[in-house]
Order: sequence, then C-alpha cells, then structure tokens
Amino acid sequence: MNNEHVSSRIRLRVAVISIVMGILILAVKYYAYLVSGSTALKSDAIESVVNILAAFFALGAVIFADKPADREHPYGHGKAEHFSAAVEGALIMAAAGMIAWEAVEALLYGVQLKQLGLGLAINFGAGLLNGALGLFLVKMGRSSRSRAIEADGHHVLSDFWTTLGIAAGLLLVKFTGILQLDPLMAIGVATMLARTGWKLLLGSGQALLDREDRSVLESLVDTINRMRPVDVITIHELRTLRSGRYTHVDIHMVLPEFYDMNRAHDLAEDFGKQVIDRSGLEGELHTHVDPCQRSWCSQCGVAPCAIRLEPQVRQPRITLESATAAGNV
Repeated sequence: MNNEHVSSRIRLRVAVISIVMGILILAVKYYAYLVSGSTALKSDAIESVVNILAAFFALGAVIFADKPADREHPYGHGKAEHFSAAVEGALIMAAAGMIAWEAVEALLYGVQLKQLGLGLAINFGAGLLNGALGLFLVKMGRSSRSRAIEADGHHVLSDFWTTLGIAAGLLLVKFTGILQLDPLMAIGVATMLARTGWKLLLGSGQALLDREDRSVLESLVDTINRMRPVDVITIHELRTLRSGRYTHVDIHMVLPEFYDMNRAHDLAEDFGKQVIDRSGLEGELHTHVDPCQRSWCSQCGVAPCAIRLEPQVRQPRITLESATAAGNV
C-alpha cells in the first residue's frame, strides 16, 4: 500500500471521527440548554450544528479532492477542499446571524433561566471534548495537508473558546442575578463567529483565486539555495498553484548553453524532484530551461567552459524577488 493511499485513508477516517464527535457534542450541549433555558447555551448548541454540517462538507471535500487528475481536471480536484472551507465560512456567518436573532428576541421579551449551574457543568464537559477534537483536527489537517480538515479544526477550536467565555459569563449571571447578561453574551458569541466565518471565506477565496503563498515561495527559494548544483546558474519566473494539499510549481532554470538537450533535460528533472522532496511539499515541479546566452559568466562556476566571456566573480544567493521576476533577469 503506497503512502498516498494511506494518507487518503487517514484523511477519510479523521473526517468521519469529526462527524461522530460533533453529533455527540451537539447532543450534550443541547441538553445543557434544555436544563438551563440559557440563550447563551442555546447559541453554543447552534454553533455545534454548524460544526456537524462543516464536518460533512469536509468529508465530501476529502473524498472528491482525492480523485486523481483527469482530462477535464488536469490539475486534479484538490480545490474542492478550498471550496469546502469557503462553504464552512458561510455556514458560520449564517449561524452568527441566527444566534444574534435569538439573543435580540431574548432581550426584547425577557430571559427565563432554570438550573443554570447544572447546565453550565454539562456544557463545560462538552466544551472540553470540543477542545480536544479541535486540536486533533488541526494537527491531522496539517500533517495530511488537508485544508478542509484544518479549517474544520480551527472552527471547532473557536467553539471551544466560545464555550469557555460563555461559562465565565454565565457564572457572572449566576452570582449577580443580572439575567440580561445571558443574551448579551450570545451577541458576543455571534460577533466572534461572524469574524471567524469571514476569515475562512477570505482565505478560501484567495486560494480559489490562486493567490500566491509567500511562505511556500520562501521555502522553495531557501531549498534551491541550499542544494543548487553549480550548473543551475540561476532561476526566474518561479510560480506556484495550490490545489488542496497538492502544490504545482513552475520554474525557469538558466543552464549552460553548450549542454545538449538530453543533459539539460535530465539535470532540470532531477533538480526539480529534489526541490519538491526536500521542501516537504506534496506536488510537482515543471521546469523550463533557458540557455545562459553568455550573460551570466561572472556568476557561473561551470568549468571547463569554451564559451566563457569573463571569469566567475561570485555565485550570489537567489532572492525571492529575483526568483519570481519575469524574464531572463
């Protein structure tokens, strides 16, 4: 069984665990609301509904994103994970609107609390489960390079912090007797959720529009500088495209112009594979070979060279600016 198949099974298993745990946590939180009658605890339960829906979207995205590239999708189906994260962001913002509506109604028509202490204890237990689940999902999402699972984990973690905030606020309600604090906290929860949803929407939208990831470019340039052979004189037009966990890299390499086609091809292919492997990316690197045209003699250490116009002075490090620049600079 190859590593990719194992990784696919792990992502699928994690998505299923997220759904099962989400349903369990929702049941516990809703029971806490029924026991207490708290609008704030009801808002926490509503967010758990979104967690379950998001987990289902993450599961669908993982299954679809793992489909191999085909004629109609030559870059694969990985962007389904970014789409899933965008939908999750929209669901979170919708949940924020529902919570705010419930809270305003409670402020207008009054608040009736029952066994607040018991409800708080039950909800706090559910919150601890949420925290553990969120950390697990973020860790597994990063290790398996699944944007959908990682986004789900960040949302679950935000739910955990929300639960802690609600618990602290409801303790204040219990000791002060100011019932209006309950719906006011629910409005605070709605505000935080709306912010989380907007960040997910924004990040996913940028990924779907193929916005360049500077951190990936910096990692690639650092790897190239560490392992560049002497006959890779310089590079330019470095570009990346992220499709889910898969990264497509395009690069132009300047090689000695007297290399024959086979030698230049083999050098570029081998160097590209090494760059991908050592940078820790899951993806592929496509190379375009440019002849040196005797323009880089002062930076070229290839010897012997029958066409050299001047001796080598130095081989400077490649910078991010020069690596991404257009043209043979």
